[in-house]
Amino acid sequence: MSAYRGKWVNALLAGLLIVALAFSFAGCKPKEPQVVKIGVFAPITGPAAADGAAATNAAILAVEKVNNAGGINGVKVELLTYDDQFSSAQAVAVAHQMIERDGVVAIVSGSYSTPTRAVAPIAQEAKIPLVAGYAVHPDITAAGDFCFRNSFVGTVQGLAAAEVAVRDLGAKKVSILMVDTDFGRILGETFKQTVEARGVKVLSIDAYPYGEKDFSALLTKIKGLNPDLLYATGYYAEGAAIALGAQTVGLTCQILGMEGMDSPKFLELGGAATEGIIITTNLNRDDMRPIAQEFLQAYESRFNVPADMVAASTYDAILIVCEAMRVGGFEPQAIRDAIAGLTNFEGVTGVIQAFTPSGEVIKPVQVQIVRDGAFHFFSVVDDPAIITPPN
Repeated sequence: MSAYRGKWVNALLAGLLIVALAFSFAGCKPKEPQVVKIGVFAPITGPAAADGAAATNAAILAVEKVNNAGGINGVKVELLTYDDQFSSAQAVAVAHQMIERDGVVAIVSGSYSTPTRAVAPIAQEAKIPLVAGYAVHPDITAAGDFCFRNSFVGTVQGLAAAEVAVRDLGAKKVSILMVDTDFGRILGETFKQTVEARGVKVLSIDAYPYGEKDFSALLTKIKGLNPDLLYATGYYAEGAAIALGAQTVGLTCQILGMEGMDSPKFLELGGAATEGIIITTNLNRDDMRPIAQEFLQAYESRFNVPADMVAASTYDAILIVCEAMRVGGFEPQAIRDAIAGLTNFEGVTGVIQAFTPSGEVIKPVQVQIVRDGAFHFFSVVDDPAIITPPN
């Protein structure tokens, strides 16, 4: 064989080897899925069904927004919704189903603290990212580095309420009425410690059972103490009952509530008695940024009810997961890493500055007041010392 022919054969073999290696590497590259699944669980039935409907409706809108814009790098999102029935046991069953049977790559909690606390360790063990829309208990993110929170941990919201009480309302004497749940106690106890440290006298602190309807005895007692302000933690039904009870017994001090009362049901059940009540929350209805106004208008047009904090927080949680997939890809570890590295993300509930190493969101706390039967802007708490959660 001539030297020329030998060189030609060698060149041909080298070329074939390069092509073979290229095909080999291409075969090893992970293929992008045709569809990617996100699971969202919420109390669709049971005593918190109004919040469950808000969460699932908002999740549907968020996924439609993403898919109508072409999906995530061309990949469509499939939303799987699950009913936790406001039950830890049911939430655990739901978690195993979506991870082990349905193959979700990420989970969004559109539920309360108790069911979300039950799901967080399961998501962590499976290495599936979990973003809690509005559940406030510290144990959720403490489950591990795959767990994140889009709303404010209870301690931050308690600190923010204390700031509003002292800075905005000038309270000197306060009473505290807190629902006897993880959520209610964390807020109430943080508020108490913080206002006392700022020279405010706490006249009374009382806990009541979830689902309580008659507050007349407690409110009569509080009226007799003559506070400047009543700090009340609870959900929309209890909040409305407190507003009505205060009106009945003639308690005229300022009532300061929190995000559990951020619901059209609170306004509906409490009626005129809710007028003037102030709450700390995760949504500013008067936020004129396009993302906020587009969501508020789309939600009310689609579901014939104004959006609330639950809806907005769940909507943002879905968009956080989708943005993480756009940046990092579709593997759960990559999604987790992208969420952890997210900065200055424009959400309906505000600009997310970042997530702390422990998975807590850093963004301003919104303060709303009921005026003419609707929630409106009152103030905002954006002091970094308050809104940056402790690790």
